[in-house]
This record gives sequence, C-alpha cells and structure tokens, in this order.
Amino acid sequence: MQAQASASRGVAARPGLAFRAGVAPRRTACRAQQRDSSQPQEPGFLQKCATIALAAATTALPLTLSPVLAPTPPAHALLTAGDPIKNASAILRYALPINNKPIRQIQRELELIAEALRIPGSKSLGPVAKAVRTSQGILTKQRAVIEADFAPDKKARRAAPRRGRPPPPARPRRAQRRAPTRARAAPRRAAQAAGEAALAKLDGALAEFQAIVDAKDKQAVPLKQREALEYVGTIEEAMVKGFPFEVPKEYASRPLLKGRATLEMKVAASETPEGPAELTLKLVLDGYNAPVSAGQFMDLVQRRFYDGMEIQRADGFVVQTGDPDGPADGYVDPATNEIRRVPMEIKVVGDKEPLYEVNLEDLGRFNETPVLPFNAYGTLAWARAEFDNNSASSQVFFLLKESELTPSGANLLDGRYAVFGYAVQGQDGLGLLKVGDKIKYIKVLDGAENLVNA
Repeated sequence: MQAQASASRGVAARPGLAFRAGVAPRRTACRAQQRDSSQPQEPGFLQKCATIALAAATTALPLTLSPVLAPTPPAHALLTAGDPIKNASAILRYALPINNKPIRQIQRELELIAEALRIPGSKSLGPVAKAVRTSQGILTKQRAVIEADFAPDKKARRAAPRRGRPPPPARPRRAQRRAPTRARAAPRRAAQAAGEAALAKLDGALAEFQAIVDAKDKQAVPLKQREALEYVGTIEEAMVKGFPFEVPKEYASRPLLKGRATLEMKVAASETPEGPAELTLKLVLDGYNAPVSAGQFMDLVQRRFYDGMEIQRADGFVVQTGDPDGPADGYVDPATNEIRRVPMEIKVVGDKEPLYEVNLEDLGRFNETPVLPFNAYGTLAWARAEFDNNSASSQVFFLLKESELTPSGANLLDGRYAVFGYAVQGQDGLGLLKVGDKIKYIKVLDGAENLVNA
C-alpha cells in the first residue's frame, strides 16, 4: 500500500532530480563560449560544462535514477584532488570539529593502512609497519598536546585560581557568564574521562599492532586497524568543546541534534542467500554538521514513525523509505496538522556553518566538497521534490553504489541533496532489500541527550 502510494505521487521526494532545473540555458552558454575562442575560459570551465552535459543527459529519462544513465563523460569531468574517502567511519572522524594536529596525524597514518593492504603478499607489511611506528612515535612525543585538548575550555580554566594564590575579587556577573553550568560541566568531565581511557587503550593497541606486524600476520592487520581507529574516534570526539556554531533563529526551535547519535535499524528482508532474514544496521547521525536534518530525522525515529514501514524503492542504486500511507508525502505534525518540512542544509569544507535553503549549484559552488559527501556505501540523505530544495519531510534514502552520476568525490548528488548520516555497520545488507520489505524498528542506542526541542 505504501509503495503504491509512493509510486502514484510521481516526482514527490524522488532523489536525483532537482539538478535538472536550468540545465538547458547553462548548456547553451557552454557551447557559445566554446565557439568563441576570443573569450578567455574561466577556471574549471571544461569540468563545469562536462558536469552540465551529464546532468542534461538525464532530463529525458524516467523519474528514477539508474546506475547507468549516460555515456561516460570526458575524464577531466571526474578529476578530484586526491583519492576520495569512501569509508563512512573515516568520513565521520574527519568531519569532527576539532583541530588537534597530532591525533589527526595518527588517524591519517592508520587510515592509510587500508591502502597498503592492497599490495599483494607480504610486501604490504612494510608500509603497515611504518604507519604503526609513526603513530607510536607521535603518541609518545606529543601525548601532552593530545591530552591538553581534553581539558575544559579556556573560559572555565580562567575562572579557576592558580595554586598558592588567593582567588581574585568576586565579579558576580562576569563569573556567572564564564563559569560552566553543572549541566555542561558533567558531559565535559565524562568526555574527558572517555578520551583519557581511549588514549590508554590506543597506546596498548599500537603495541599489539607492532607485535602483529613482527609476526607477519597480515590477516590480523585489518581487525587491529579497526580497533585502533575506534579509539582514535573516541579521542577525537572527546576533544569537541560544545556545539560549533549558532543554528539560524528560524530553525532554532525545531528538533536539533547538537552532537552525534547512534541508531540501530532492523529490517525483515524477504530474500537473502540464506532465505528470509532480519538484517541489522548501525547508523550514525552527524548533528555537528547537519543539526536540523539529523534532529528532525531522530525526532521521527523517537516517535516510531518508521517502525513497520515498508521499503518503497530498491533499484540497486538507492534504498528509499519514509512515504506514509494516505495523501500526504511526509510527516504531518499533530500540533499544526500540516506537513513538517526540512530545509536544505549543507556544510561545505572550510565553512564555519551550514548553508540553508539553497543547494551548491544555486550558488555556483558545485565544485566544492560537502563535509558529509556521498562517498560511502550507505550514505543517508533526505529525499525531496524535483524543483524544491526545502520539500523534504520524512522520506530518506541510502545511496548504494557508484555510477556515472555518482563517482566518489565528483558526483551530481553532492551539494544537491542533504546528507546527515551514514550506515557504519551492516550496510552491505542494504543491497539485499526489496520493495515491500518491512522495517521492524529504528531505535536510538546512544546520543539521545544531544537531541533538543523534541
């Protein structure tokens, strides 16, 4: 019933469609400039035109995305600065709002081990050993620099008197403004303790890692790498001091995720190689970079909106759900009896806060990279109507695989659809889902305290 209702509404909240608007005029402009050799071409002109041509190739196709929609564009249309990161957990680590050079160096060294393991035979153990030694050296020499970022923020430190000196004269208003409240201090102390514990575990894991390399046990390397990177992620999360920006006032009263949350999603799959089975996925929502998007999704999860809902699209390219029964194409807020919408929300690498209500193509920034890109299998994003950036409500989709439209690091979804999380475990099961498979539940495992206004 849900799948039929979704199909009958056609374009409503179908991913991959909004970039068609305005393609024809820009394509004409590209051709005109190519013919006029007297005009200097702007930087990135060829890449821009190739991207527009690829988008134009989709306009005559049915209202769904297919993994193969057009001939492969010229190679220069797909060039990116360096290899894109395709691991969801790595993307989330790099997306944390921290600036601690030593722990980032350790992270990079450990992430590169995955590339080294592609080298056949035991030759890969040389680069692995180097990465482990480098990480150990950084941890030994710069441990104090890492630990310093676990400390309370500078404002809180300034309020404390130095040892052996009497406290300064009381200034009630200033002291009250600077002193952290108990509600804020408790999570900071907990984060500091978690960071220090993870740092000790990382030290031990690196020593064990070195022993694995010495024993030339290549099979054990990926497991130890994953363990060490989990400790790195905990350390980095402990360094985040408060929420990094002010949410615009027009969205400040909505459900907001001011931090991260981990969710579990269980789906009854009708067909797997072993027959019908229940598949479990772990999702991470990133409120540091998409607080409105992640917050409104998590609010729906806590309302059990998705429990019992069917998978409504599963075409090998995306898995989509969230279209409720009835005429509405989204969640109807009982307080207003109207569909609650989600504004477009995209944070670009280097920006201090997200952009709202516009996509990157609207701003001419389509070559820039979002902090949360469509690089990983199981990327989670809002579906929306074709020509309306702000029409998302409850329909979401998981991106499954690359195509000519979505090569990692240079695709036509980045900056046009709002990513707010990733499947970090069990994501391979997404490819087994069929239309009509039922979501048993989505529930919050941790991070519920980061949701406000719900």
